[in-house]
Amino acid sequence: MRILVAIVLTFISTAALADNTGERTAGDRTPTATDVISGLYSFSRFQQGLLESTDLKGNAEVKNLAALRAEEAAKRDKALKQIQEAIGTEPRAGKTTSVSAGLVEPENSDGPTYVRSFYAAQIPEYESAISLLEHYLKGPDNAALAAFAREQLPRLRAQVRDAERTMADK
Repeated sequence: MRILVAIVLTFISTAALADNTGERTAGDRTPTATDVISGLYSFSRFQQGLLESTDLKGNAEVKNLAALRAEEAAKRDKALKQIQEAIGTEPRAGKTTSVSAGLVEPENSDGPTYVRSFYAAQIPEYESAISLLEHYLKGPDNAALAAFAREQLPRLRAQVRDAERTMADK
């Protein structure tokens, strides 16, 4: 039952976050550079939120992974900032949703349930970011951002596969 609740909460929080990733665009319109930058910044905020959540509730495994992903997000944001400044665009400010809303609260979970919900919360966020980049690469409007997207895609795909594999093992 707890797993079902965690999955439902994950879907609810993912739906709220998907609105500001830039993935949901009018029709089949290819996202612009601004959409992609905004979406990737939202993804980074999600990863930072995971770190904050694990600081309060997580075990060593999830804390270490969350710290690694937050560090990667900071590096990605630094590279994005350079591209953003070169383009001369400002990302759209989106709604910020608490990551912990999608994770099972410690009073309602045991260790393994929290770890599973930690990984389960990541998968739709990764898939959203990957989809955004893939869609952008169908008709990119900036060469530097397209190169950045091509560089990021293999990393993000590997990380989501790791999260799926780890979640299945838990």
